[in-house]
Amino acid sequence: MMFDLHDHDRLYTALCDRDASFDGRVYVGVTSTGIFCRLTCPARNPKPENCRFFGSVGECFEAGFRACKRCHPLAPMADADPIIATLLKALEDRPTYRWAEGDIARLGLDLSTVRRAFKRHFGMTFLEMARQRRLREGFTTLAKGGAVIEAQLDAGFESPSAFRAAFGKLLGQAPGSFANDAMLRADWIDTPLGPMVAVCDKHALHLLEFVDRKALPASLHKLQKAVKGNLGFGRFATTEQVESQLRAFFSGISAEFTIPLALHGSDFTRDVWKALQDIPPGETRSYSDMAHVIGRPASVRAVARANGANQIALIVPCHRVIGADGSLTGYGGGLWRKQRLIELERRFLERKAG
Repeated sequence: MMFDLHDHDRLYTALCDRDASFDGRVYVGVTSTGIFCRLTCPARNPKPENCRFFGSVGECFEAGFRACKRCHPLAPMADADPIIATLLKALEDRPTYRWAEGDIARLGLDLSTVRRAFKRHFGMTFLEMARQRRLREGFTTLAKGGAVIEAQLDAGFESPSAFRAAFGKLLGQAPGSFANDAMLRADWIDTPLGPMVAVCDKHALHLLEFVDRKALPASLHKLQKAVKGNLGFGRFATTEQVESQLRAFFSGISAEFTIPLALHGSDFTRDVWKALQDIPPGETRSYSDMAHVIGRPASVRAVARANGANQIALIVPCHRVIGADGSLTGYGGGLWRKQRLIELERRFLERKAG
């Protein structure tokens, strides 16, 4: 791509202007509705903090968004390939149906041709797209307090074991293993950079991660092992506090987080995390800087490992640590999020200076 997809402000302006030059190259996902659109969509413009921009339709699906019925972002692919048009219509007609290869064959379509067409246009197969569509329905039900069997049926899974396996792949444990009256409770929090999972008890925040982070299942398992407590769905007043402070952060109102944190790690690791919280919004540090701050100048690699082990994203701001050469380096939530967070926080710094 010849433009910077990470430039949120520029892309939001293009959305407001219905700029056709971006059509087919950039899509917007609206977190408040769960729908993704072309930038030329005739619908009312969403708020900027509710927008996520993607370079492909496949990325939109992977992030959990569904296609808009007004601007039809899948139409160009469907118009260009009758196979795609046939299957997209079938999926729209039966969104919770458990599609299998046999269903594709019964439509008179060649399996290998279908696989190549969807991979080329969407970066995923038709069966993967259908599976994600169903799982999203089930996870939404669970997050709202619905029963496991209700979530299973909403997701279109006839087999409880298949639903448990799919759920376990995302969160690292089957839905039935989440306790009803748990000491720790997990809930979804929508942000402009994608949904996050917050795990709280009555007194503190224990974990805050982006849902699509691959390390999320391992992080949840590590947390349960550390606290020796069960995990359930739902929220405490602390969860409400986290959500409120994140909303203020993304709205540009405040970068101050006062929610009590439960930091699970060695003394060294906790020292690193506490030093991260001392980095002012809008500023960055190198791993070497952090090693000097905690009085361990020779422990740069250990600092980097502690940084990567952080389980409370944004609030323990590991995204503010960059390479000595100014490069963004690794970030579990994705480098595009790291860049966006740094850009967003610079506004707090500019406002303070003004």
